[in-house]
Amino acid sequence: MERRLAAIVCADVAGYSRMMGADEEGTHAIFKAHRSAIYPIILNHGGRLVKNTGDGFLLEYPSVVGALQSSIELQNLMAERNSQLPTDRLMQFRLGVHMGDVMADEDEVFGDGVNIAVRLESVATPGGVAVSGKAYQEASKHIHVPLIDAGSRRFKNIEEAISVWTWDPARTATDDRDLHNKANLPAQYRTAIVGVLPFVNLSDHAEEYFSDGLTEDLIHALSLQSFFRVLSRNATFSFKGKDLSTRLIAREIDATYLIQGSVRRAGNKIRVTAQLISPESGEQLWANRYDSDIGDLFAMQDELTTNLSAAIAPEIFRAEASAPARPSADPTAWDRFLKGLSHYYRHTKADFETSIDLFRQATVLDPSLSIARAYLATIMVQGVQYGWIKSTKELWTEAMSLAESSVRLDPRSSFAFGLLSYMHAMEGNHDTAMDAAKRAVNLNPYDMGARGILGICHFSEGEHQQAIELFSTAVQRGNSDPRYKWTALLAFAHYLLKQYDASLSWAREALYLNPNHLQVLSVRAAALAQSGRREEAAKATAVLLNCFPSMTVERHLRNFRWKNPADIAHYRDGLLKAGVPSN
Repeated sequence: MERRLAAIVCADVAGYSRMMGADEEGTHAIFKAHRSAIYPIILNHGGRLVKNTGDGFLLEYPSVVGALQSSIELQNLMAERNSQLPTDRLMQFRLGVHMGDVMADEDEVFGDGVNIAVRLESVATPGGVAVSGKAYQEASKHIHVPLIDAGSRRFKNIEEAISVWTWDPARTATDDRDLHNKANLPAQYRTAIVGVLPFVNLSDHAEEYFSDGLTEDLIHALSLQSFFRVLSRNATFSFKGKDLSTRLIAREIDATYLIQGSVRRAGNKIRVTAQLISPESGEQLWANRYDSDIGDLFAMQDELTTNLSAAIAPEIFRAEASAPARPSADPTAWDRFLKGLSHYYRHTKADFETSIDLFRQATVLDPSLSIARAYLATIMVQGVQYGWIKSTKELWTEAMSLAESSVRLDPRSSFAFGLLSYMHAMEGNHDTAMDAAKRAVNLNPYDMGARGILGICHFSEGEHQQAIELFSTAVQRGNSDPRYKWTALLAFAHYLLKQYDASLSWAREALYLNPNHLQVLSVRAAALAQSGRREEAAKATAVLLNCFPSMTVERHLRNFRWKNPADIAHYRDGLLKAGVPSN
């Protein structure tokens, strides 16, 4: 059992029991959606989830400033998400924030520090925050919103009276709109054929226009992906209102995958459910539910379309990669590519090496296959970042050549332009990188990878707050795509802003997925050292050097091309403080 000083945030949902009584499944689904949306905010401020409590959760932060800032941002986001809902559909958190001693046993925390946060949550207004006087004194000078002195309170099983300060959020809303274009891959390679069936309207018949419009927008969004073919509206809308099996529909239109869903309106709330099906086997490959508020109808429809497209497209990639090989007398470029993709998704060093070989075979069998070139360059660079592949001048030259040729062969691919942008950012060609990233976003505004690459351009130019905003959006909407490692980038961006607790939270998240990631192990050690946690930094450095015995600071930094020399100096300083050898 360890005793330590920590900031604790306790949250619950006001009126949760009433909402569950009225609509148990819907309430639980909405709660999960809200929890997913606010999770990046928690990590951005160095927090960790201690436990879920059914109608809420308990969080621990190493800094009370981070805890209070996180709570305010969380409530602002929830106010935005609730702003268009009728009163009976609001889901409002009450938050209690306290700083004090806690007892830690493995991942759990106990003691008066926790108990006081729980009691404070009970007196917070729905949508607001209640803060103990002790936490307020420590954090108030760093918080730029007014807190109100609510006097002293006596709480059950708490010996001393607790002074309480409170805050309620202002409501804000944002809107993000973009233009659309189209990407392309030669038709003979787009072997997956996707049919989007008309979403079923479960509301009043007058709402039919919305379900039809959402279906059309999703068809358009998915058609911007070059990996698969998407059947037109004419091919699938003929099945509207017909009670036919998905297997029969798929055979009639020759679809490999079908997407079906429903739209239901309740007051000012829209609920959309969707699922991706492999019709021949009947297997449900993916399913999800989205809830949105009716405000600006077109903005809401665009938001839903973006969420659906960002979630579904990587699942089709994954399904195709794991599908049994198609019968063929001779190996083809596409077969090599798909087999390489299947190894890539396993994400081990041995599978990376195998996938590189298979992607190379694909480019030899068909030198015009842009997507194989793009994946080959991507996996080579990732292998370097993980520490699985030796970084050489020849490797980076080849990766840049692959990126440039990928764009020439498929000038309407957002993935190809995103890769080219990334390579230029890594080479220090910042203006060229930014131009390519903006081109990628314009080609496919639904591609969260393109949005994240734009964040990398801001990051490499030293604009870390803009980068964090874009990375966080990509995490929320497209975190299942292994091409992108937003958690590692968020760890770096927060480090360079000297937000070390948040950096460590994201590093911990990244290491869950890849415990031997060279760059994440490095930035973790640097962040611990800069935080003054010498003993932990020494242990982190020992882990780093055990995995990568030849690691030195100068060897590690020789391929960093960040625009701001102070960023590199700051990172070097952290590594040296952590005890990483200089040369």
